[in-house]
Amino acid sequence: MAPSTPSDSETPPDLLVEIVETLEVHGLPSDSYQLHDAVDVEALDRLLASSAGDVEVRFTVEGVQLVVTQNSVDVRLDEPAGSPNQ
Repeated sequence: MAPSTPSDSETPPDLLVEIVETLEVHGLPSDSYQLHDAVDVEALDRLLASSAGDVEVRFTVEGVQLVVTQNSVDVRLDEPAGSPNQ
């Protein structure tokens, strides 16, 4: 196993903070969910950082649909969670 560098062992703070703040703005307090149950933030950050094109990742945390791109974390409001069109 390769030695771990600080960037390998830490969750990317900017993306993590942005996701948590976005959820809080939309009424979901940080103590009401386990983010790691919905998404691996480190893997998401690596995916976004390594992509040469436009990448959009969608996931739901306690009914709040998030859309994460290289430039933003947004809440998807146009369709309710579990919509048959997804």
